[in-house]
Amino acid sequence: MVKITLGGKSMLHASPSSFVILPALAKIVCEPGWKWQKREKPLQNYDLFYVWSGEGTVVRGGVPYQVGKGSCFLFRPGDHTSATHNPQKPLVLTYIHFDVIGEVKDIPLPYRELTETVEFEHMLARYVRLFLVKTFAAEEEGQLILKQLMIHLLREDQVMPVERNASNQLTEVIHEVANYVSQHPGVSHRVEDLAARAGLSPRYFSIKFKELIGSSVQSYVIRARIERAQHLLLYAGMNVTEVADALGYRDIFFFSRQFKQHTGKSPSEIR
Repeated sequence: MVKITLGGKSMLHASPSSFVILPALAKIVCEPGWKWQKREKPLQNYDLFYVWSGEGTVVRGGVPYQVGKGSCFLFRPGDHTSATHNPQKPLVLTYIHFDVIGEVKDIPLPYRELTETVEFEHMLARYVRLFLVKTFAAEEEGQLILKQLMIHLLREDQVMPVERNASNQLTEVIHEVANYVSQHPGVSHRVEDLAARAGLSPRYFSIKFKELIGSSVQSYVIRARIERAQHLLLYAGMNVTEVADALGYRDIFFFSRQFKQHTGKSPSEIR
């Protein structure tokens, strides 16, 4: 049994080899009369418990949770649990029991509702499939998947539940625009055009871009250009004038000045 304390390593930094795979794992469709009785003894290990579909009630430490698709628990050693479900809409569950060698802290929250489930469900399915047949190196891959699952939950826990849906969509849109800028560094990107691409007002787009990407739109556009310029100077055999022209600079002196501001060197020093 793993003891959870304030000391020890973070779950995020636990090595995959420190995850101990236990034989209790499955994806099941619960029978109409199924229920998970509360036991006298608490859980002895971790139990990742995920609902694929159905309706039910899960109780952890005396607190009831109404569950459905995307409901995800990480029960911990010492937890008292029980559950029932609607026989008309039986629960389809994956449960994975495991341990972690040594003391751990910064454990994922006991409960969350996942809205983006495809990637998580793929990892769960892969994990269970590994042990249905005697797959070569199943334990080693299983440890890697367990670590990925924990990272996924820790990442989810960073986002406030109320913000999650809108936040995921907005993050995706902003990152798509940032990728577009990186892939087209020679285009003269205006904030208005990029905001329109994201379907947002220029002001709101600028605020969210800086919040999510970590720099202003203008700084990001310039950095993308300068990084591309470095690549062209170093690997494409182009001279300074050709690079400036390719990236939409009309003034070679302005290009050289901007380049030096960002890299600490003039373009001619790079070649």
